[in-house]
Formats: sequence, C-alpha cells, structure tokens
Amino acid sequence: MSALRPWWLLFCLSVLGHDLRGSQAGSAPSAANTLVWGPGLEASVVLPARFFYIQAADSSGKNLTASPGEKSFEVKIVSPVEQFTRIWIQVLDRRDGSFLVRYRMYATYSELHIHVLLKNEHVAKSPFVLKGPVYHEGCNCPQESGSAWEAHMHCPQSFAQIERDLSFYPSVDPDHNAQEIPQRFGQRQSLCHYTVKDNKIYVRTFGEHVGFRIFMDAILLSLTRKVRLPDVEFFVNLGDWPLEKRKPPEKLHPIFSWCGSNNTRDIVMPTYDLTESVLETMGRVSLDMMSVQANTGPPWPEKNATAFWRGRDSRQERLELVKLSRAHPHIIDAAFTNFFFFKHDESLYGPLVKHVSFFDFFKYKYQINIDGTVAAYRLPYLLAGDSVVLKQDSGYYEHFYKQLRAWEHYIPVRADLGDLLGKIQWARDHDEEAKKIALAGQQFARTHLMGDTIFCYYYILIKEYAKLQVTEPKIRKDMEVVEQPADDLFPCSCHRTNVRNA
Repeated sequence: MSALRPWWLLFCLSVLGHDLRGSQAGSAPSAANTLVWGPGLEASVVLPARFFYIQAADSSGKNLTASPGEKSFEVKIVSPVEQFTRIWIQVLDRRDGSFLVRYRMYATYSELHIHVLLKNEHVAKSPFVLKGPVYHEGCNCPQESGSAWEAHMHCPQSFAQIERDLSFYPSVDPDHNAQEIPQRFGQRQSLCHYTVKDNKIYVRTFGEHVGFRIFMDAILLSLTRKVRLPDVEFFVNLGDWPLEKRKPPEKLHPIFSWCGSNNTRDIVMPTYDLTESVLETMGRVSLDMMSVQANTGPPWPEKNATAFWRGRDSRQERLELVKLSRAHPHIIDAAFTNFFFFKHDESLYGPLVKHVSFFDFFKYKYQINIDGTVAAYRLPYLLAGDSVVLKQDSGYYEHFYKQLRAWEHYIPVRADLGDLLGKIQWARDHDEEAKKIALAGQQFARTHLMGDTIFCYYYILIKEYAKLQVTEPKIRKDMEVVEQPADDLFPCSCHRTNVRNA
C-alpha cells in the first residue's frame, strides 16, 4: 500500500466536506476558515511548475461547493532578500469552491514568502515561509539521497504497474541487452539506448525516426537535476506500438515504452504527451493537467447532453464512430479533423471540420475516448474535466489504466462500439449517477496524474529496474553525453550538505 500524502489527507477532508457539509452557492469565503495546502508550500519539492490548493470555506467552516469568484484570492510570492522575484503565478479557479495555484520560478531564492490573501486579509496560516534555498527547475542541484528525495516528494512506496511490468524480468543483464536488443529491434524500430552513470546521461539511437528522443532526454535531465539516479542502462522504444511480443519460456528483452498492451511485455512509462505537459507547464504547452482544471466548461446542468468526439482517422472504430454520429446526430457529435490513414469518403464520413479547442470539449456532458494508433493519450485530460468519459474497451493501456475502475471512474464501452448508443442513453437516463462517475474520474486525475506523481513514477521505475541489473551499466561505444541546458542568465549555487548514500 502506498503512503497517504499529508496534503492529500487535507484534500480528502475538503472533498468529503463537499458532500457532508458543503455551503450553498453564493456564500462568502472566510479567510480564517479557508484551507491552504500542497507541495508548492514545501521548499524541498522542486517541480517545473510548483502548485498548491485553496479550499474556500464560509464563516461557519463549511466548504464552498461553487466558485466565490475567479478573483477572490490573491497570491503574492516574494523573497525578503531580493528586490525583484522572477516568478510567474496563476490562480486557477476550479469552480467547485477550490482553487489551484501554480507558479514557475526562473531563479533560485534563499527564502520565499507566499502570501495568500482574501480582500487583503491573510488566509489560513499565510504567509507561508519556504526556508531556502528554494531551487528553480533549471538548477542542477540533485539530492544525493534517493530515499530522502522520495520522502520530500511524498512518493508512494510503490506503483502496481511497475511491479507488474518488472515481474517478467527477475534479472537484467546490461551486457547481453546491449548486444541483443539492437540486433533484434535496431534495424526496424526506433530506439534509444541510455546509460546513466554518476548521474550523467549517455545515449545512442537506433533507427530512422528518433525525434521523440527529446521527451526522454528532457525527463531524464530534469530528474538528474533533482535527485541522483542510480547507475542504470536501459532501452526506450520511441515508436507508438509496444515491442516485446515474446512470452515465457522464450527470452524476453526489457523495453521501456510509453504504451503497453495485453499482448506485449514492455515496461510502461507515462506517455511522452503527459511527460511533456508536466515539464512544460506554464511553458510552451497550453494543455496540461493543471490548465484543464480551470477550463471544464459550464456547470453540469448547462452542458450539452450529447456525446462528443474529435480527432483523426487512425483506427477503423473511429470511422464507425463518425458514421454512427451521422446516423444519430442528436446523440453523438463526432467528426474528423484530419484524414491520414484511410481514404476520405465524404459521403460516408462527412466533410472535415475545424479543430476545436480542447477546453471546449467540456461544453458536452459525455466524452468518447477511443483508441488511435494505440491508446488515446488524451484520456488524462478528459478525466480531469467534469464531463463523464465513455471509454472504449482496449487492449492498449497507459501507465495508470490498471488503477481505473469501470462504472466508478468511467463508463465502459465495448471495443466494437456496439453498445455505445445504449451507454449514452443510460447516462442520459441516470444523470446523477453519470455526474458522480464524472466527478470520481476527475478526482482520480487530480490525485494520480499531477506532475509530482509523474516524477515519482519515473524515479521509482528507474530505481527498481536498476536493482535487477546483474552486470555493471557501462558507457557503450558510440554513446554521446546528453548535456544539461545552459542556465547562464540565472545560475544557481548548489548548497546540498548531505552525502551520497553507499
């Protein structure tokens, strides 16, 4: 069992309060009774974008269940020894009485004071003082002790998916893999061969299409800036489809992939899409697990009671979905924005439509999640909204799918979509139950798919995999070092005083 995070406990209590003692919409928040918690209030939790939560409560201590106003709370972050602080702050109204505050630092500070204000009055225990140094994302200052880093991050003790994936590999021989995996996969697939040695990253690529290496490079570099990784050697599949199709007693080769399937034995990581969104939150991406929480569309009763889908033609079932929509436009609004894999027959599938902002998806109560070339990587963001997800049964999965439960976090749909119309009608006929499923899915995303948990997943995966190695990881021939990005404008001085674990 994983340990419950301290701020999760408060968060669970605040959510419980929504059900048991929630205040009516329109109540005014109380500065003294409002709750503030989260990892962004801890100096030791270094993330690309740090975050914490505000749960508004009224004068009687009841949690608000509707927004008291987007501009209700003001957040200021200052360093008492710096005249100017290079910190970008956003207060995101989640419209359920809670707010998500995120901030991205562009320099390291010796100390930070976080002021949370309601009409110029300090909220809860504001100001919150982060005793420094408080390192920014670009600061290369790893925690030497991995166990200390895990404790600071409040990482779960384990992840069931990691345990399952690694159970197929009682031991790992880096020397044998370095010879056998390129011979077996290197000509037809796109791979990266990584070695982490003394917390430096080395890589060699195989195959023609290796552009997606940038995502793996980026998360490894970010990790090594935060924590000393164990010496480890592994292969990453840069393609969509998982690769290891052998079954025991045949010899299996360990391949890290962004997607798994019921017919393969790849070791699954968070998808490159979710990984990039974590690294680039408040950066170059506009869709991430935080931004979607502030853009969930109108309240449930005002949403369009139609099932919605947009995408490209990357699977036969998507063609069937669009045909189904054309036959039942009052039940399903599904259309293609791009044709690539199949011939576009306008008489069957209609004209291509313009892209719709992802945030506008949540104008609709029912979101259809259907596989593309592999699993549809938009599922984390769909869950984070407050529409209910109708998820196609699939042989593909992401790193978190095994934690999802049908009829609790989503409404299941047969792989051939044969029961889709019936499931939509069920949701229409059972509006309260559908809304409850939508909110449970949303809570799952808020709990399990935020950036701190993604970093924990990568670290624990690498740590547990490294334990399986029976020969020493090596810097192989033709490997090149992956350099940390230069941070000349705001360099940081590392003040770690701990010593490396034996």
